[in-house]
Amino acid sequence: MNIVGKTAVVTGGASGLGEASVRRLLAAGGNVVIADLNEELGQKLAKELGEKALCVKTDIANTESVQSLFAAAMEKFGGVHILVNCAAIASFGRTISKEGPLDPKIFRNTVEVNLIGTFNSFSNGAWMMSKNEPENGERGVIINVASIAGYEGQVGQLSYTATKAAIIGMTITIARDLSSYGIRVCTIAPGTFLTPMIYKLSEEVRSSLAKQVPFPSRLGDVNEFAALVQHIVENGYLNGETIRLDGAIRMGMR
Repeated sequence: MNIVGKTAVVTGGASGLGEASVRRLLAAGGNVVIADLNEELGQKLAKELGEKALCVKTDIANTESVQSLFAAAMEKFGGVHILVNCAAIASFGRTISKEGPLDPKIFRNTVEVNLIGTFNSFSNGAWMMSKNEPENGERGVIINVASIAGYEGQVGQLSYTATKAAIIGMTITIARDLSSYGIRVCTIAPGTFLTPMIYKLSEEVRSSLAKQVPFPSRLGDVNEFAALVQHIVENGYLNGETIRLDGAIRMGMR
C-alpha cells in the first residue's frame, strides 16, 4: 500500500512504539490518528505534528470508545486505511503465591485491555476499511502487536503471556477472515525495546537486559519497530504472519 494520502490509526500512539509509528507514517506521507488514554500527551504530540495529525482519547477496552475513535478518524480524514495496535498494559503475578492463587481481577483486566481491546480495535477498524475503494485490490492493512512473551513467557508473566499468545494465534485467522475484503493482517512480536517503561528501570537492569540479546547486543530502538511497520504496510505480499523483532533473544525463566 502506498502510504501517501492514506490515514493511519495508531492505538497507544502517544508514546513508545506507538509514537514512533505515528511519526514514521506521517513522514511517509500519511495522515495519523493518535489513540491513547493519555489525552494530554496525545494532544501535545498532535499539536507538534500539525494538521495531518489528530488525537482521540480512547479506552480500547471500551467498545463505544473505539467506535468513537474510528468515527472521528472518518470525520477528519474521510477514511481509515492503516491500523497499528500498540496499546497494552503490563501485568505481573505468578499462578500461585504464598497468599494463594493469582487474583483473577489481574488476569481479567489484562485480558480486557490487551486482548479484547485489540479485538475491539481491529474488528471496528476492519469494518471501516471494508468501505474503502480498493487500490490494486487492497483496502487496508492491520498490524497487531504481540510480544516475544507470547512465545516464552517468564516467571510472573502469566496474564500478559496469555494475551500476547492469543494475538499471535489469531493472526492467520483474522487474515483469512479479511482476505475477501482486500485487508492484510500481520503481527509484530517485539523483544526488549527502549520504551518509557524500560526507561523507568535502573541503568544496571537495562544493561543486563541488553546483554541477553545475542546480536546486536543492545535494546531495540523504537525507530526500528516503526521501520518494520512501514515495511509491512508497503509490502503487499506480507499477510497472516507474525514477525519477531528481537535480535534473536530467547527469553529465559527470569
